[in-house]
Amino acid sequence: MQVLLAAIIVYGAVAGEPKAITNGGLGLFVTFVPALVDRNYDIPLDPWLGVWITSAVFFHTLGSAWFYVQIGWWDHLTHALSASLVAGAGYTTLRAVDLHSDEIRIPPRFAFVFIFVVVLAFGVVWELFEFALDIAADATGVSMPLAQHGLDDTVLDLLYNSIGALLVATFGQAHLTGVAELVREGLFPGRDE
Repeated sequence: MQVLLAAIIVYGAVAGEPKAITNGGLGLFVTFVPALVDRNYDIPLDPWLGVWITSAVFFHTLGSAWFYVQIGWWDHLTHALSASLVAGAGYTTLRAVDLHSDEIRIPPRFAFVFIFVVVLAFGVVWELFEFALDIAADATGVSMPLAQHGLDDTVLDLLYNSIGALLVATFGQAHLTGVAELVREGLFPGRDE
């Protein structure tokens, strides 16, 4: 996936497509986050977590390069996948805080609601960001790497964000607890539970 993201950047440079360069460059950078976290904080992430992170940015970059226009459901897929990634990061952070201190206890029901609300809030901020980019594009005539396609698109984006959040809120406790323990140990070494 990293090779294809790099190819998209090269294509953008050759074809004079700044959108491909921006999205490909940001996507490629995000794929290196698991290795940076391992190197800088000694938090080895599961390879499947790396695939999850890389897939989210990879599918978004492919979408912005061509698939969003050609395949109607591609945007829904990337919103659900990206939202699940935000939800996973939110759950992992919340659980690491819970594990870090004996004085903090976060009930599972609260974790479920917290994850869902964080993703919904992040989705609203993202849609506002896209709206601001549209205003800037109109004012400057510069093509922006993201675009908003009306109120119906925004509502559908938030719906698919909710689906991604719901999946992680439902299954995250079973599959991300080990990651949270690694994060807690990496950020607060030597702290016994």
